[in-house]
Amino acid sequence: MTVLLFLIISYVLLSISLFLLFPKADKEAWKGLVPGLNFLTWAEIIGRPAWYPLLLLIPIVNLFIFCGMAVDMVRSFGQYKLVDSSLAVIYSPAIFFKLAKSPSIKYLGPTIVAEREYHEKIRSLQNEKNQYKLKKLKAESPYEKSQAREWFESIVFAVFAAGFIRMFLIEAFVIPTPSMEGSLLVGDYLFVSKVHYGMRTPQTVLQVPLLHNRLPIVNRESYIEKPNLPYFRLPALQTIERGSPIVFNWPVGDSVYVAADRAYTIGQIRRGEYTLPNKLPLTVRPVDKKDHYIKRAVGMPGDTLRIVDRVIYINGEAQQEPQHVQFAYQVSSTNTRINFKRLDEAGVNLAYCHPDMGLYYLTRDQVELVKSLGPDIKVEPWPMTPRPLFPYFDVAKGWSVDNYGPIVIPSKGMTIQLTDENIKTYWRAIQVYEGNDLRIENDKVILNGAASEKYTFRQDYYWAMGDNRHNSEDSRAWGFVPFDHIVGKPLFIWFSTKNGSAGNGINWNRIFKSATAD
Repeated sequence: MTVLLFLIISYVLLSISLFLLFPKADKEAWKGLVPGLNFLTWAEIIGRPAWYPLLLLIPIVNLFIFCGMAVDMVRSFGQYKLVDSSLAVIYSPAIFFKLAKSPSIKYLGPTIVAEREYHEKIRSLQNEKNQYKLKKLKAESPYEKSQAREWFESIVFAVFAAGFIRMFLIEAFVIPTPSMEGSLLVGDYLFVSKVHYGMRTPQTVLQVPLLHNRLPIVNRESYIEKPNLPYFRLPALQTIERGSPIVFNWPVGDSVYVAADRAYTIGQIRRGEYTLPNKLPLTVRPVDKKDHYIKRAVGMPGDTLRIVDRVIYINGEAQQEPQHVQFAYQVSSTNTRINFKRLDEAGVNLAYCHPDMGLYYLTRDQVELVKSLGPDIKVEPWPMTPRPLFPYFDVAKGWSVDNYGPIVIPSKGMTIQLTDENIKTYWRAIQVYEGNDLRIENDKVILNGAASEKYTFRQDYYWAMGDNRHNSEDSRAWGFVPFDHIVGKPLFIWFSTKNGSAGNGINWNRIFKSATAD
């Protein structure tokens, strides 16, 4: 609401500043107050065609168009300094008021036309090879910039353009953990489209460009949470398909302790799942600044999901596993020594295995390879240690990473009866992800101050799991992925280092490989 009020006030101030400025350019003042006509007149003043303001109706593109028109306006009034252009971009009403109220500032004519004529003269003198006039023209021209300013503006534009592309269109990610092996490896660099599932506009306004949520060296957050914008997403190019990898903001990552290796949620610490390496401050993050995760969307909105002996069942039907799904195995032998070189060549990530314990994360093909290394080699499922699983309450007793559920994934418009049992499963979705006040009083569910027996979900949810099923912190650990947390669709691998370090080598065979293939 604060940001919307700021935008409304800024537009009113912009209209008033144009009302005061237009007469200096021999235009009727009242046109500055008429929506649409004010931008049309503005375009005429700077020398742009009548259709040019229509580009302001195109989301995202309008940011560039408005900034360009603001800079052209101050230049049309003879203000060529870097500070003038910067102020025009940062807050144009302020400098437009200055142009209007300063008696010494005059309208010089459309800057677009003047600059075009200047460059035509430059080309003409270059063709004539008249160096004397060429040098003199450049020396007297306000359009020539110092080398320092050229560098500064180029760097600023490059950062702005890269930040724009990263924020709205495509962002580069790197796989830091083995949770998606053997499909996506540690050290894979991906391009992720933010357009396919609907471009999500940023909610956090004030942030350091090209950084997600953390400043290096100083180890502090790279943004200021307030002011912020409400959640908004443009229409999607396609829907999320079952079994496809997705990039999303870690749903439970809103209240975390940020250590050197990773972030730990307040719930993980309270449940005793991890012990903090030292005393760390609690960091509260908005949705778009939660850590990024990549997993496979194995469950869709409205599905009933169950895992039985490692096999995922959706609505009672067994699902086909990804081609390179991995599980944990105990490898042992009486005489044969394990050939690590053969395992490395077969794609076994030894950096995340524990040969001293005999613990290996293997695909089914790799299991057969290990067995073939010697007649006395045994490969058996690793005995999994029980661990806290979502939803952490009595309903989850007896559940494990290999035998889990059933659990119903919420969908937009789905109505559920609120019971003592399922409220434990859905309370976070209802209270945190959908912003309701939810509590239990006298064995009754109090929703937004009133007793309630039903709830209708306002968005879709997904169930995400890593392909490295026994070495993945996923929905089995923290629950549903809300649609408003979805960041984008992985496209392809543009670079890949072995185990996340170029010093270990480069995986040339993975470059330009699809990131969505099994």
